[in-house]
Amino acid sequence: MPLRAKVTNPAFGATASMSTSPVPKEKRGDEPDDVLFNQLYGLRSIELNRPKKLNSLNGSMVRKIFPRLKEWEKSHLANIILISGAGSKALCAGGDVAALALQNEEGQRGQQASTDFFGLEYGLDHTIATYSKPVISFMDGITMGGGVGLSMHAPFRIATEKTVFAMPETTIGFFPDVGGSFFLPRLDGETGTYLALTSERLNGVQALYSGIATHYLHSSVLANVTQRLSELTFADNLGLQDRLDAVNKTMAEFSLGLPSLQEEPILLAGGIRAAIDRCFQFNEVEEIFAALEKEQEQKEWAQKTLKTLSSRSPTSLKVTLRQLRLGKKWGITETFQREHDIAANFMRHPDFVEGVKARLMSKPPRQAEWSPATLAEVTTEVVDKFFTAPEDQEKLQLFSEGDYHQYPHQRFALPSEAEIEAHVRARRRGADDVINHFVEESGHKEGVAEKVSEVLGRRLKKEGGEWKWI
Repeated sequence: MPLRAKVTNPAFGATASMSTSPVPKEKRGDEPDDVLFNQLYGLRSIELNRPKKLNSLNGSMVRKIFPRLKEWEKSHLANIILISGAGSKALCAGGDVAALALQNEEGQRGQQASTDFFGLEYGLDHTIATYSKPVISFMDGITMGGGVGLSMHAPFRIATEKTVFAMPETTIGFFPDVGGSFFLPRLDGETGTYLALTSERLNGVQALYSGIATHYLHSSVLANVTQRLSELTFADNLGLQDRLDAVNKTMAEFSLGLPSLQEEPILLAGGIRAAIDRCFQFNEVEEIFAALEKEQEQKEWAQKTLKTLSSRSPTSLKVTLRQLRLGKKWGITETFQREHDIAANFMRHPDFVEGVKARLMSKPPRQAEWSPATLAEVTTEVVDKFFTAPEDQEKLQLFSEGDYHQYPHQRFALPSEAEIEAHVRARRRGADDVINHFVEESGHKEGVAEKVSEVLGRRLKKEGGEWKWI
């Protein structure tokens, strides 16, 4: 990363000396036109162009994107980077796991090639996470797996009425990678644990309320947003944070409002949200199952969730839960290096090939036959091995410098429950005062009042004339 990035944004400064690898380049045989690059004034766009495969990400696409990002980072003419998907159905439905599964069946060489792909993908995600210019992702349509990796680490993540977010990896015998170790544990309460283990989907505005998206716009305005962003100009001495603030204000110009809560109530809210925190707070999957079995206040939800979890790979569930608990302490660099080790081990595990074939390649999809088939058979020792690199696997070398333990652009999302709690504990104010504070602080950002009201409805109580957090 250029030195000026460290000056304009100290949060991206590396916490330790870190060498970077040469930027990947295209190979002979890579697909032509699977990524389209365009420029309009100061805007540089990356359009994933495999609409028939829901823009699923492969090595050919990653190798094309890398050099463009590096080129634009050095260019004084490139102000903003936009990531989008061709067609009307998806930004990106994930990595091309069907191709990886077939490759794995070729044996050790194929498994290593699959592991190498994940190394490339994680390197790209890390580059986006530490980029020195504003990056915007249009999560317009299906945004899962690898598509989440291209989005979640960008300062601006735009959900629309067509957004379908999920991390569906446990359904195919894998784990929520692409930085899931970082962003999922940092979501409110245990919602990240719930989304990771169950692969629950968030549609449209729910991505905003949950903290996955930073903005919600109607898909009909995205072309106008693109045009307006291209017209933004920045003085050479303007720091990254000021540039990000300018982009944030521009987004607000195009909002057509959020769906009413009567039309689309917050999904992870109220009693369900409280039950998620109760049942998914544990560090062992068996304890989560036991809590769901005992759950009475949201019994119907608990039984449905138990059924969902029972169909998932037991190995995936246990590795994922360990990943999330450890990931709370990982920086963004360690996250991708650790996930590369985990991915390497999954490429050598039978559940990945079985899961992909059962869920994505069989017509109709069938229930996978997991190995081991039960949670009891997935011992602590088995899980431990996933967090150790295979003997022949070197530590992942990344392509950009920069590290942090909290997103430096978190302020563009709705306020987190932790931020609301801190304010309440410090001020001891009533609901109206708290809501007004966050609405004013956000510049009247849409969704703030609704989010803060929901949190306070669950957690704020008046005792002895004083407001308390419960």
